[in-house]
Amino acid sequence: MAKMIVGLGNPGSKYNDTRHNIGFMAVDRVVKNLDVNFTEDKNFKAEVGSTFLNGEKVYFVKPTTFMNNSGIAVKTLLTYYNIPIEDVIVIYDDLDMEVGKIRFRQKGSAGGHNGIKSIIAHLGTQVFDRIKIGIGRPAQGMTVINHVLGKFATDDQIKIDNTLDKVDDVVNFYLQSGDFEQTMQKYNG
Repeated sequence: MAKMIVGLGNPGSKYNDTRHNIGFMAVDRVVKNLDVNFTEDKNFKAEVGSTFLNGEKVYFVKPTTFMNNSGIAVKTLLTYYNIPIEDVIVIYDDLDMEVGKIRFRQKGSAGGHNGIKSIIAHLGTQVFDRIKIGIGRPAQGMTVINHVLGKFATDDQIKIDNTLDKVDDVVNFYLQSGDFEQTMQKYNG
């Protein structure tokens, strides 16, 4: 058996540390203390790293398809590694939640998030585990695109750093327990 942790974002240095790349940032935080090296795989259209935890292979994934086509990489990897959808967590940004808030979901619509729309379309289901991280709404007069592709303000960056530490704890607990429902019960709130 294997597990897959997917962080959503956009590839390329110009998108580093932008709000829309919070999924990439979360995956990077989780692997920081693990022996994981990412390699870009053109066939999978993703940066993929892996390690063994508790005798189980864990894949860490950052799609390189740009956000709107994230489902291509997720579907390809799940199929290739024969990973059941129950063993996948997708981490991504949510602009309808306040900065730094974390919410867990096991199913649901895309809620306007194009990366999730793509995953739902490619997997043919809305039932998969998710960790949403709040990035807040755009300031008055700012477009959604400029907001999500912008960097966090200094005050917000402090909140996000704390949130990424919490997501690291959450994912590690999940990888130890193997149970997303138990993880949600422990960390919701």
